[in-house]
Amino acid sequence: MMASEKRNVFISHIHEDDAGLKDFKDLLARNRMDVRDYSITSDKENNAKSPDYIKQEILAPRIKACSTMVVYLTRDTKESEYVNWEIEYASKHGKTIVGVWERGSRGCELPEALEEHYDAIVGWNSENIIDAINGVYRRSSHADGTPSNEKKPIKRHPC
Repeated sequence: MMASEKRNVFISHIHEDDAGLKDFKDLLARNRMDVRDYSITSDKENNAKSPDYIKQEILAPRIKACSTMVVYLTRDTKESEYVNWEIEYASKHGKTIVGVWERGSRGCELPEALEEHYDAIVGWNSENIIDAINGVYRRSSHADGTPSNEKKPIKRHPC
């Protein structure tokens, strides 16, 4: 697998899944995918309390700075107001939106906004994830990462 250029990525997730993000970023690094992570995690917390302030002043600029939004999918992601808002915002700004099932997932319900706006949904398979971030994906929505042989280009948007 060839190394790719550095990608600006916002990983939409719930804070209870922060530990899984480390696994996700480690998977990318092991496979020579270089990303700048613009997401907010528990170790990058802020003291803001107003949802409008958080969305407009903290999340929005980070999403705008990215070419791709990865939505880290767990069974609790569907219920997150912030995840759904982030997906809607990313879609309005023409970002590529890639859903990635958490490692070991057997699947779950998707956030409503993701069902409407995704470009790719892939399982825990490094090649499929990297292809999707780079603009091509194997048509697979299987949580176990089972690849399909069919590849389809997805829209790419400049950073």
